Amino acid sequence: MTKKALPLSRLLPLSFQHVFAMFGATVLVPLLTGLNPLTALFTSATGTLLFHLITGGKVPAYLGSSFAFIVPITVVAKEMLENQSAGMGLGYAAATGACVIAGLVYVATAMLVKIIGLKAIQRYIPPVVVGPVIMTIGLGLAGAARDMSSGNLFIAFFTLAAVIICSIFAKGFLKLVPILVGLASGYILTLILQTDAAQSIGFVRQYLLPEKLISFAEVANAPWFALPRFVSEANYGTSGGIEFLLPRFSLPAIVLIAPIAVVTMVEHLGDMLAISRTTNHNFLDKPGLHRTLIGDGLATAWAGLLGGPPNTTYGENVGVLAMTKVYNPIVVQAAALIVLIFSFSPKLGALLATIPNPVMGGIVILLFGMIASIGIRTLVERQVDLTKSRNLVIVSTILILAISGISIGGGLVQGMGLGALAGILLNIVLPDKEEEEPKEKIPTPITRFDQ
Repeated sequence: MTKKALPLSRLLPLSFQHVFAMFGATVLVPLLTGLNPLTALFTSATGTLLFHLITGGKVPAYLGSSFAFIVPITVVAKEMLENQSAGMGLGYAAATGACVIAGLVYVATAMLVKIIGLKAIQRYIPPVVVGPVIMTIGLGLAGAARDMSSGNLFIAFFTLAAVIICSIFAKGFLKLVPILVGLASGYILTLILQTDAAQSIGFVRQYLLPEKLISFAEVANAPWFALPRFVSEANYGTSGGIEFLLPRFSLPAIVLIAPIAVVTMVEHLGDMLAISRTTNHNFLDKPGLHRTLIGDGLATAWAGLLGGPPNTTYGENVGVLAMTKVYNPIVVQAAALIVLIFSFSPKLGALLATIPNPVMGGIVILLFGMIASIGIRTLVERQVDLTKSRNLVIVSTILILAISGISIGGGLVQGMGLGALAGILLNIVLPDKEEEEPKEKIPTPITRFDQ
C-alpha cells in the first residue's frame, strides 16, 4: 500500500477508530483466561508493529488477542498443570510457553508456503472457498453484535443511525471517520440521558435508559501509570513489574495448544484475503503470504514470551477499512502506538472501557455486516456459479459449520476455522467438472425447394 504522510489532526481520529474496534476483544481474552489485560494490550501493540516491520509496512492489518486459544490456555493454566506443589503461576508459564511454540508453527508453515509457491495454495483455496470464508468472519461475529446491542437497543440503533448518516451523507474528512462520529454521538446521548434532569422524566427512565451505562468510578481509582505484568511462575499473583523469566516449556501443554495454530492460520488467510479484496491489492503476492504468516507467528511467539495471549489479525479492523476506505498502513501503525501508550496507563484504559456496550453494539452491527459483504462481493466478482452442485455444497457447508456453533475437540476447532477446513477438504475431494445436463434435441429444419 502507498504510504502517504498525514497531518496529526487527521491521523489521530482515523487511528482511534481502529483502537475502538480492537480494544474490547483484545482485553476480553485475557480477562477470560486469567492473563493480564495491560500485558495483552502491550503485546498486541508491539506485535502489530512487529508484523508491519516484517511485511514492509504494506498490509493495513491490526493484530489483537486470539479467541481460538481461550479454551486450551484455560485448560493448561487451571487444570492440566495445577496441583498441590505447582500453583497457577506454573500453569500460566506453561501455557504461554506453548503459545511461543504455536507462533513458531506459523513460521515453519510460512517456509513451506514459500517453497511450494502461492499458486499451489490458490489451487486448493479458490474463490468458491474464499468467498464464504470471508463471509463467516462477519457472520460469526453477529452474536457478539447482538449481545452488545441488546443491553439498550435505543442507544444501539441511535449509534447505528449516526454511523450510517455520516458514512453516506457526510462530506470531506467527516466521511472518513463515521465510527468516531457514531461513537461520540452514542456516548454523549448516553451521558445526557443518565443525568438527573433526564432521569426525572418518566418516559426516559422507563423506555430510553432504564439503567446507568457509564460510570467513571474505575477511572478515578485507576493509576495514571503502571507496568504491564509479564506472567511467569515467579511473579504470577504478585503486583507485577519488570521481573521476567522465560516461559516454561511443557510437552503436554505444547501438544494441547500448538496445534490450534493450524486453525488460526486458516483465519489469518481469510483475513488477508478480506483485506486484499477490500483494498484491491493482492497481499498474498506482495509482500507474500509467507511474510504475513511470519509476521503473525512472530507476534504470537513474542506475546507468549511476555506472558500475553497469542495474537491474530482482526476482522473487526478489516471492517473499519471497508467502512472508511482509508487503507494507509500508517493509520494502523499509529493505532498500535496509541494502544502501546494505553498499556502503560490503567487510567486511560479504564476511560476507554467506559464506552457502553450498546454504543459499540450499534457500530459493530454495520462493521461486521460489511465484512460479510466482502465475501459476497468475492463470489459475485469472481463469477462463482452457484447453480453447480459442487459449488453450492462447498459454500453451504462452510457457512453452516462456521456459524452454527458446531465444534470439534471440546471447542478447540470451531467457527471459521472449522468451516474453512471443511471447505478446503471438499474442494480437494469433490471433482471440479461441468455438470452435464440433458439437452433437448432440436430437429434440424428441412428446407424444401419443391414448393
